[in-house]
Amino acid sequence: MTGGQAVTTRRRLVGVLGVMALLFSACSSGATSSIAPSAAPSVAASAAASAAAPSGAASPSASAASAAVTITWWHNANQDPGMSFWKKVADEYTAAHPNVTIQITPTQNEDFKTKLPLALNSGTPPNIFQSWGGGGLKQQVDAGKVQDLTAATASWTSTIIPAALSPYQLNGKQYGIPYDLGLVGFWYNKALFTAAGITAAPATWDDFIADVAKLKTAGTAPIAVGEKDTWTGAFWWEYLALRECGKDKMATAVNTNSFTDPCFVKAGTDLKQLIDAKPFQTGFLASPAQTGATSATSLLANGKAAMELQGHWEPSVMGPLTPDGKGLGDKLGWFPFPAVTGGTGTVTEDIGGYNGFAVSKDAPPEAVDFLHYLTSVDVLSRWGAAGYGLPTTTGSETSITDPNLKELIAQRAKATFVQLYLDQAFSQAVGAAINEAVAGEFAGQLSPAEVQQAIQTATTK
Repeated sequence: MTGGQAVTTRRRLVGVLGVMALLFSACSSGATSSIAPSAAPSVAASAAASAAAPSGAASPSASAASAAVTITWWHNANQDPGMSFWKKVADEYTAAHPNVTIQITPTQNEDFKTKLPLALNSGTPPNIFQSWGGGGLKQQVDAGKVQDLTAATASWTSTIIPAALSPYQLNGKQYGIPYDLGLVGFWYNKALFTAAGITAAPATWDDFIADVAKLKTAGTAPIAVGEKDTWTGAFWWEYLALRECGKDKMATAVNTNSFTDPCFVKAGTDLKQLIDAKPFQTGFLASPAQTGATSATSLLANGKAAMELQGHWEPSVMGPLTPDGKGLGDKLGWFPFPAVTGGTGTVTEDIGGYNGFAVSKDAPPEAVDFLHYLTSVDVLSRWGAAGYGLPTTTGSETSITDPNLKELIAQRAKATFVQLYLDQAFSQAVGAAINEAVAGEFAGQLSPAEVQQAIQTATTK
């Protein structure tokens, strides 16, 4: 998942990703569960685990296999169904590797910002931890906290689509392994759209503004946004900037730390047009993004708002926020961010990001071998079929059956460019400054030109 997930190191390596035609989640525990070798899965699961068990260069040696090893693993699926799925994957691995115990700490997405830096600087960092690549990972690599996985994964990284690997590469070396590559787009309530007289997804920004007016007339909060977690509002500015500026100017801005082109002010002007229409729920500045009954995602999931601009993980987050645990069901739809008339960008240019794992510097080789199993076609096909995200291992994308996620897969396949979320493309401190600048416009405190200037200042410090 995403979000501004503190130094001011600049990012020139992975801020921008060109995605070719081959292209094909969050919340607050901290409890640790230990997967002991005796926690055997079912016979079928054991067979699958054995069949897909990693071997070769990334596998533990025979001598290492006889020694007891404990792997500590921090991930951000701190609620079901994702939390149980990852536990089952760990169960399968330890059943096939009886000398290994995996201790799991599910950690809420926002908590990673504070907990992970402290853990990496401690004497006992997690062996495996959630990573979104980009600037945050580079900062950790520069600090000497992350293991170079290049040699250990050389025999199997070719099974992962290249565009997913690149945000985890620095200076030609591999420092993380992705399992998910998705896009940000609009999740919406089809029944509320129909009730407002909207018969098709908006193709242009003008259509979108007109649909907002129709939803307001129908008595529905058009848009849910959780600006307590400022990364959600940043999605809006980033997409409008991509539509106004196009991929080439966006690439240049990120790679040279120069957001001086007037198109970036125009993005803020477009956003102000939306804000002035007052399309958001009451109290949106204090609403969390995806945690609890007052979150933006909860409002969409329970029919209290018509749409939300959010990542591909949205369906898996919505379910637990509804009484029946099913979210909106077949009322849920998805559409890409519309075109902006007069802008240079196209609808095949997207904002998106990655979920993956990095390995701390002194982690045992079994940690890398576990990632080999976790990203196998077998595991990621089951993960994709369950609707948890958009898997990255070649062949696993065919497991997607959810109609909305299939639309995202189709959008990903035809994407000509994917811009990594700006709060991930840059360091954590710069990313936070970008998010706060956009939040200032949502709050009515900054003008479009002041937002652009704040972002320019942040990226050139």
